[in-house]
Amino acid sequence: MNKFLTVFLSILGIFAQAQSDKKFPEKSILRAEPEMQMRFLAANEMQGRRTGEMGNYVAARYLAEQFRMLGLKPTNAQTDYLLPVELTQTKPATEGVLIAGKDTLRTGKEMVILASGAVNLTADVVFVGYGTESDLEKIDVKGKIVVAQVGSAEDKNPLQVVSSSASKRKTMAEKGAAMLVEIYSGSFPWGFAARYFNSERLKLADNDAPSTVPHVWINGQQAKFAKLFTKGEIPTATFVTTGRVDQPLRVFNVAGVIEGTDPVLKNEYVILSAHFDHIGAGKKGGGSFSAQDSIFNGARDNAFGTVALLTAAKALAAAPTKRSILVLAFTGEEVGLLGSRYYAEHPAIALKKCVFNLNSDGAGYDDTSIVSIIGMERTGIKVEMEAACKLFGLGVFAEPAPEQGLFDRSDNVSFAAKGIPAPTVTPGFRKFDEVLMKNYHQVSDNPESVDFDYLLKFCQVYAHTARLIANRQQAPFWEAGDVYEKAGKALYEK
Repeated sequence: MNKFLTVFLSILGIFAQAQSDKKFPEKSILRAEPEMQMRFLAANEMQGRRTGEMGNYVAARYLAEQFRMLGLKPTNAQTDYLLPVELTQTKPATEGVLIAGKDTLRTGKEMVILASGAVNLTADVVFVGYGTESDLEKIDVKGKIVVAQVGSAEDKNPLQVVSSSASKRKTMAEKGAAMLVEIYSGSFPWGFAARYFNSERLKLADNDAPSTVPHVWINGQQAKFAKLFTKGEIPTATFVTTGRVDQPLRVFNVAGVIEGTDPVLKNEYVILSAHFDHIGAGKKGGGSFSAQDSIFNGARDNAFGTVALLTAAKALAAAPTKRSILVLAFTGEEVGLLGSRYYAEHPAIALKKCVFNLNSDGAGYDDTSIVSIIGMERTGIKVEMEAACKLFGLGVFAEPAPEQGLFDRSDNVSFAAKGIPAPTVTPGFRKFDEVLMKNYHQVSDNPESVDFDYLLKFCQVYAHTARLIANRQQAPFWEAGDVYEKAGKALYEK
């Protein structure tokens, strides 16, 4: 079917639905319901919903019981709505030094330890570029301290840098290296990276490379250390540390299904998603706080999106669509998209059956006259998004703050990387300005600061957009040439 015909049929379908829009349950949602859900999820008693802490478990149980009340079905893989996510909780090493020639790099300052037990080793040093297969073809790394540039020559995206680091560590373990040292030159400032990795962290348990291979980043944003190992002037190095302490941790995503009405299309699923975790309280929150207010409530980020998810679940359960709906609430987004990454590797419903993901997340809002969407043009839902916003009196603003690389910084990218078209719907903003940043990851991001009239409209737009997409005759797909188009064609065998 050509593109013009596809768009034309989509417009006709939307027009037909608009003729009976009074029948849409999302139009009957009262402000009090999303307000109540927001006030609960972002309450002080939830202690910031940090992954692995009690407030996060309570939020997961609350969402599960909401799904039960609305009549959603558990996924085929579960008898309950809670999907386990297996993590490893790590505490930073208390001491650690890397001695290279006349320089001593210390953990938490010029160096951060990503993985290591207690160790005291001295070994030959070998530099391997970015550590790609071609870089390693003619280099023997067995028993050596392997030094590599972080990420790749093409990409310094934070998520991909972390992912490639784990992959490199696994490769070095397989090849018998004694240690991996990466020269960090990513887009985030070194101070941010050092604080993050030198704190208590969570990571996916099944992505861990063997802990027998120590792995560190050094501050390559400082010219002295960027050149330290690259010229072959450091033949050997010594690494000594007390090591990080690892322990297993089980947390939960929440999932429910609304079965579609079309005998054929019901075998396809539209995924609706939002993360319900936030950053916690006190020092763990990472921002400024006081004795009077130390809780990072996360009203905008992301109780907003979670409430939209519940609104959509209620509306679509009351009047199901042709395609089936998979409602997914993720934990662990704030600590590395862990919940969605785990789900993408352990799906309850085969990913090739999931034709679209409509994610909802955001840093906040500075314009209550619009809904912003990241990836709208890339994923072919301009018509649906504009129609839904018009129905509820809002405008559309696509691709806000392009310099921030937002498409690859939320849970949608876990699905996009697998090939599933996956934009993110976010509360209205056009750029990262002072109004937006005033509450982003701050203790001020609490329910009392939320515009509940706007919250209602946002939730209704999200629900109605999902309805229009799930009722399309042909599922949306990536725009030609998109970076994720190849993965999409492989997934759907196009």
